[in-house]
Amino acid sequence: MATVGPGVREIRIRDASGGFRIIYVAKFTEAIYVLHCFQKKTTKTSKVALDLAEKRYRDLVKERGGL
Repeated sequence: MATVGPGVREIRIRDASGGFRIIYVAKFTEAIYVLHCFQKKTTKTSKVALDLAEKRYRDLVKERGGL
């Protein structure tokens, strides 16, 4: 998910109740940070969901003092 930020990845889960996404970053040594998780309602990931994950990524990098 380079559109969200460098090192950001996505887990896709599908079961009987639908599809789910977990957007996370695991490039920092101290933790894996989950930026956003949600149930998919359509085939395309919404811009709102991607924008939220991107904002959380920027906030995380800012809080940590950089990459």
